Amino acid sequence: MSDKAKVGFIGVGLMGHGMAKNILLNGYPTTIMGNRNRQPVDDLVSKGATEATSPKAMAESCDVVHLCVTSSIQVEDLCRRADGLLAGAHDGLIVIDCSTADPTSTLALAEEFKAKGATMIDAPLGMTPKEAETGELNTFVGSDDATLEKVRPILETWAKNITHMGPVSTGHKAKLINNFLALGYNALYAEAYTACRKGGVDLQKFRELITGGGINSGMFQRMSNYIIDGDPNAHLFSLNNCLKDIKYFSQLADDANMAAPMTGAAKSYYQMAVAQGGGDEHMPMLTDYVSASSGAEKTVRKG
Repeated sequence: MSDKAKVGFIGVGLMGHGMAKNILLNGYPTTIMGNRNRQPVDDLVSKGATEATSPKAMAESCDVVHLCVTSSIQVEDLCRRADGLLAGAHDGLIVIDCSTADPTSTLALAEEFKAKGATMIDAPLGMTPKEAETGELNTFVGSDDATLEKVRPILETWAKNITHMGPVSTGHKAKLINNFLALGYNALYAEAYTACRKGGVDLQKFRELITGGGINSGMFQRMSNYIIDGDPNAHLFSLNNCLKDIKYFSQLADDANMAAPMTGAAKSYYQMAVAQGGGDEHMPMLTDYVSASSGAEKTVRKG
């Protein structure tokens, strides 16, 4: 595959905008599709991208198409609808699903693309929109060796670390396990900070204690930036997406016939927050719902 492969990108939101921008700025003819928010679409078009009229039209005109959407529900619709990617699939097309998705769905779609002479691989993302803009994301790739080498130069425009996990769907599996750890830690932090509030432990001194110890982490610091400092942009990942991902992980555990009691405990917190109307709020704000459930004070947000 030449450096001038025609690249499509569906889903130019918080993560996708930066990814598509970096593909475009590295010289790849880039076609995009967004959702309701016109701002990132208009920005990319102003930089030289072309806007597609449908997924089918994008597939027909591109060599490689990225998907960066919310869940397998959106991925399946974009692929299978009448004007979807499968309708426009052709020999040699490569579809890269960067969404956090259900591995069972990924495998089924990969077979459908294979029947069209096309290939689907999974390359879900690690890090944040900041790294998406600077081209320094992590990605966990599920692919055969040959396809990965074809698309590696494109992945390198937006990813600093590319880890080949194995065949198709293993990237999505690894991503769900990764997110389970992040979501589980977030639930623990919410409960720990609630215990501080209820027990009269100074939150800033507690942060200093953890910062100087062996269980400090970037995730702890980002959560603390909201819980203590009130930064509403400390970690831009919605509670709706948290719940979706932990449900996917729970299904992965069920499919593997493994006990996962910690998953159930963490999932209950996210279900509680979403049920109380917090779905569009961000991941650190789980603490507000955990604290409220125990009669403790909530974070005072900046801005």
